[in-house]
Amino acid sequence: MSKNIHYKIKDLSRTARVILNQVKSKNILFYGEIGSGKTTLISALVKELGGISNISSPTFSIVNEYGLDDDVVYHFDFYRINDQYEALDIGIEEYFAANHWNFIEWPEKINNLLPENVSIVQINFAKDGGRILDISEKK
Repeated sequence: MSKNIHYKIKDLSRTARVILNQVKSKNILFYGEIGSGKTTLISALVKELGGISNISSPTFSIVNEYGLDDDVVYHFDFYRINDQYEALDIGIEEYFAANHWNFIEWPEKINNLLPENVSIVQINFAKDGGRILDISEKK
């Protein structure tokens, strides 16, 4: 099942709630061009889950951790890795096995390492300056 959502920056909180109600996996893959708003959307998701609202992209650190009241969000950005072995070096398989929230930017860089059951958020630019999301599941 796939769901399409059109949103603008003022709708981020509502959009994050819709995503969290729609996804069936705590492993969420975010696809989109540079500047499409992946990190901004992830920030809204972390806030909706009860975490801090001002997050930054882990472009250079590869992973950031955000504490929640009763869980943890791991935010990955694989844009700058050279190969999947860098993800293995940080223990990506252990993160997936831990049953915490894993928000992954540039998942195409680690295709062979991704778990089977994931939720997918594809972000595209809309002509009016907003964004169009496509939310789907892969099992």
